[in-house]
Amino acid sequence: MSARIICVAQQKGGAGKTTLVSNLAIAYLAAGKSVGLLDTDPQGSLGKWLDIREEMLGLNPKLKFATATPYGISRAIRTVGDEADVILIDTPPKADSDVRWVLRDSDLVLVPVSASQADVWATHDVLDLADRAQKPTHIVMNRTRAGTRVGDDVAKSVAELGVGRLEASLANRVIYADALGRGLGVVEAKKSGPAADEVRALAQEVAGILEL
Repeated sequence: MSARIICVAQQKGGAGKTTLVSNLAIAYLAAGKSVGLLDTDPQGSLGKWLDIREEMLGLNPKLKFATATPYGISRAIRTVGDEADVILIDTPPKADSDVRWVLRDSDLVLVPVSASQADVWATHDVLDLADRAQKPTHIVMNRTRAGTRVGDDVAKSVAELGVGRLEASLANRVIYADALGRGLGVVEAKKSGPAADEVRALAQEVAGILEL
């Protein structure tokens, strides 16, 4: 199997893991790639998003999905990964031995951080686990607020974490929540505009890291 595996992890709930996974998935589908999705979060938000999507658009043979326990992640990867170019894994909002199993099989770890110091504080355990697993890890800034004091403070705190941060980021836009609730990616909900540009830039940067 040659699929590249991306784990999206963050100890704090509501940081935007499912938003990141779903939008990267649709961006890669739009670029002609086959995508596997794995949901290890018991809340099942990614699966609910896909249910809404398939009810509206039908099945897409290039988009495979499975739920999995962290301990069964290797088997689940084989289930969705036979023909996939990229596999995206949504994880539960915690950083413990469960996430460690997912990290073991991943090629890249993305850690979303929104414009909140609480999100920055919550990254430490995830970054420690990823470091122990010796996995390339990058912060993804989410719900950014350019030109605000809180945005500047969070950016400064992230720079002090000592881990790479992607150049591309996702701003605080209503369209992200709207698209998610409709089973879409932003690049489908509105093909042109700043949000679509952000998602495409993020997908391209990640693809460049993984040589997709």
